[in-house]
Amino acid sequence: MLMAAIMIGAVLGPFLLRRRGGIRQVAPGSPDAADPADYGFARQEELDIRMPGPDRDLLDVLDVVQESQSWKAASQLLAGTEVHGEVRWQRVQAFAGAASLELQQRPGGVSDQPGGQWLRVWRAEAPKDAGGAAVHAEFLVQQAWRSSQSGTDEFRIILEEAKEACAQAALLSPGDPVPYIIELSIARGLAYPREEFEQLWLKILDRAPAHMGAHLAALHYWCEKWHGSRDLAHHFAEAAAARAPKGSLLSALPLFAVYEHLPEVNLVRGFYESEVVTKAVEGALYAVHSARPDDPMLAHVRHLLILFLVRSERWAEAMNQLIHVDGHVGALPWTVSSDPAADYAVYRALAVAGYEANGGSPATLSH
Repeated sequence: MLMAAIMIGAVLGPFLLRRRGGIRQVAPGSPDAADPADYGFARQEELDIRMPGPDRDLLDVLDVVQESQSWKAASQLLAGTEVHGEVRWQRVQAFAGAASLELQQRPGGVSDQPGGQWLRVWRAEAPKDAGGAAVHAEFLVQQAWRSSQSGTDEFRIILEEAKEACAQAALLSPGDPVPYIIELSIARGLAYPREEFEQLWLKILDRAPAHMGAHLAALHYWCEKWHGSRDLAHHFAEAAAARAPKGSLLSALPLFAVYEHLPEVNLVRGFYESEVVTKAVEGALYAVHSARPDDPMLAHVRHLLILFLVRSERWAEAMNQLIHVDGHVGALPWTVSSDPAADYAVYRALAVAGYEANGGSPATLSH
């Protein structure tokens, strides 16, 4: 029933009425309609779909690069970013994504240059720049997944080129886990045998054993829809959570495994209150409460928690996640949608309505 309400909400953009114990639709403009703006939440059109959370330095540099079409600011930012941390991986993804999107928007022609030209110039003018090599490798991976169909010759050719680019990036920065993390997506696309995949994974563990981004990338390989199974994915996630150091977000990994195996149509009443889902949600909540407030992967976990908490009708807990991430929606589960901001806005509206239906208000929500 809740999923049906979400589908209706996405199409009709309903106004939701506050009523203790339940939620029902009301006419547009009703004074009783729950309004996310009352909580200081951003308007849907203002939501940033590029990143899961704020990174002011990255956004400033992206603006400079795209306006000037010069790669030097990007190179300086990556050179000053800690090699083994999560931030470097996120920034490499962001630069590669920006170049890929530019190319998609401006493929070029006889009279104009293609978008993302600054990345080509970066590689040509600074071939030994480790940051540029990593961005180029990630760019090729994103191009393969965006511009060609999995399993085709074109797809394989681009990923083989990306694999070679990863090897070059690894040579330029031997202790850097990022080139090997990029290769995890290649391994999934080229269907590496398990032994080869595990050898790649050991290289990452040697360099960054608690890297959350790497674990999320590796989890895809073990999922049922790729080269593993539900049991293998859950085993991988639970093993990582069990060995997670104190304060690590790896305790949230089982929730991502549950998400990757959600049924397309849920016919089980109380599925989101089941033991498997509840245990994974509690593990993620524990990880969020234990993590450093500035952990760059914290927003990823909060965004996924919003989906599960709303579907479980745990309205107050969903609101507590929303106040920390609102404004940015570049994370699962929203990014799998063609309109991430719209999907997020529907869940946010449901959380607000459910919160108010059970006596909550802006005055009772702690920030």
